[in-house]
Amino acid sequence: MLSVLLVTFPFFALVLCGYLAARRSVLPQPAIPGLNAFVLYFALPCMLYRFGASTPIHQLLDPAVAGVYLLCALVMVFATVALTRNARIGWNDAAFGALVAAFPNTGFMGVPLLVALLGAQSAGPAIVTIVVDMVITSSLCIALSRLDGAGTHGVGVALKNAFRGMATNPMPWSIALGALASALQFKLPGPVDKTIAMLADAASPVALFTIGAVLARSQMNQHEQVPARDYVPVALAKLLVHPLLVWGAGTAAMAMGVPLTPFALTVMVLLAALPSASNVSLLAEKFGANNGRVARIILVSTALAFLSFSAAVALLT
Repeated sequence: MLSVLLVTFPFFALVLCGYLAARRSVLPQPAIPGLNAFVLYFALPCMLYRFGASTPIHQLLDPAVAGVYLLCALVMVFATVALTRNARIGWNDAAFGALVAAFPNTGFMGVPLLVALLGAQSAGPAIVTIVVDMVITSSLCIALSRLDGAGTHGVGVALKNAFRGMATNPMPWSIALGALASALQFKLPGPVDKTIAMLADAASPVALFTIGAVLARSQMNQHEQVPARDYVPVALAKLLVHPLLVWGAGTAAMAMGVPLTPFALTVMVLLAALPSASNVSLLAEKFGANNGRVARIILVSTALAFLSFSAAVALLT
């Protein structure tokens, strides 16, 4: 356990540094979107491209990983909506609560953390789960969020906006280009490859620092009281129920002959044990959900994940 904490501590320490920098106004709030843009449009796409280009194409097109992970994501979404929707929490808030329960912080935290723990071969299953979460899970929850009339344009327009958002998100495109480079055995020219590598190396520290700053900003900008029963159970479900569900479904799939490797299952379980994705807070704000509740779920899951994720690593590796 101590050896695991020695690996995970720097990752969570960088999140804490970003959080404290924003809370103490060392990092001004207007600067946070700039950090986020650098990670989203430059550093992280370069990192994902490099992982995709260096990963065998069969690992990037693994239907067993995609199928098992998608099944668990759907179970998490519908179960969370069913258990949390009530007179106070409508479809909009329940749907975004379900999204943070099912969508781990794979891009900003999971890929660099799993590569540090398990090696570069863990990037393949991780990239598959990123695609599932961004393309299917997010779109489903956005569609569900429109069912109570919280928006004024209806489900069709919401889905159209969701797909437009995915089309302008550089992460799927960087993954696709990396997969194409892997399939064609394409190598970038030396100077270009060095530039991509420098940006990729900046992705992990800047992304983790930005997560902390985004969490601090969300907490500082939300003044309404949110009962603990509205966010603590969802955070615990993300950290405990989600990885157990993935482990159970993956184990059952392997017993039924699905070609899922034990290593891929370990990567999937550890990804599911990550805290909630911080970018869901931005989506919740955009679609008019209770962003205070969503931000608290993300904050609690991130704070508790230092111990819960480290324990999961110690148990599985």
